[in-house]
Amino acid sequence: MVAIQALGWMAGNDEVLGQFLGASGASVDDLRSGAGDPAFLGGLLDFLMLEDAWITAFCDSAGLPYDAPMRARAQLPGGAQMHWT
Repeated sequence: MVAIQALGWMAGNDEVLGQFLGASGASVDDLRSGAGDPAFLGGLLDFLMLEDAWITAFCDSAGLPYDAPMRARAQLPGGAQMHWT
């Protein structure tokens, strides 16, 4: 649910959306279809977590704690932390 909220927030933020589309190669149509794809949503959260200011703005607007995107990302495909020991 946090990833879907992040997608909605990003869709309303032209600057962040433009950067995501440019960096990912995704189109606006891909955003619509990606809303149901856990791997796509994981990538979206990965991108969002690149900038503290984006996380702060998203979490403030959604009323979420600042670690919510990180916790949500851990639950999506590819989100498990690697343990090298």
